[in-house]
Amino acid sequence: MTWIDALAWAGTLTFAAAGALTAIEKRFDLVGVLVLASVTAVGGGAIRDVLVGRLPPDTFRNEPLLWAVAATAVATFALHGRVRSLPRLLYALDGVGLAIFAALGASTGVSAGLGPWGTVFAGAVSGVGGGVLRDVLSGRVPGILYRNGDFYASAAAAGALAVWILATLQAPEALGTGAGVVTTLTVRLGSRALNLALPVPRDPT
Repeated sequence: MTWIDALAWAGTLTFAAAGALTAIEKRFDLVGVLVLASVTAVGGGAIRDVLVGRLPPDTFRNEPLLWAVAATAVATFALHGRVRSLPRLLYALDGVGLAIFAALGASTGVSAGLGPWGTVFAGAVSGVGGGVLRDVLSGRVPGILYRNGDFYASAAAAGALAVWILATLQAPEALGTGAGVVTTLTVRLGSRALNLALPVPRDPT
């Protein structure tokens, strides 16, 4: 297993746990937990692969990873009662998954020969895609569409841009990907700590 594979596994299983926790919060049954965990885990990566012409998406070829997603969902379902704060854990898992997938998506965009906008788009979609599908299926307004206390898609885009910049400077791929992960986490956590948010339309009244 290469370091890229290990990072992909970490991001996928992190998102699987985040999706399962969302389903548990919504009081879904076990099948619902499995479905939401799976969609959250593979959704962003599948969209990324479609964008760069990888068909079928890589995740769907990886049976051990799909079994691991299912096992993660079942384990989360069984053990969630031991967690004191589900929202806090969900936020942490979602942030880690976002950072990993944004960096991997951007790295895939660079490998496919995309320019800065294409790379940033591939990274951002890869990072937020699974979360958007999760929110839609669980009856929530996707977090990327409204002010929700911190940067989300913007953080993923920043991480993806960092990957592209370092790739342009011919830095090692591992350095660029790692910088993308750190940048996304820094922007997201920093915006939350400083209570930053993107502007919204003014109330006409």
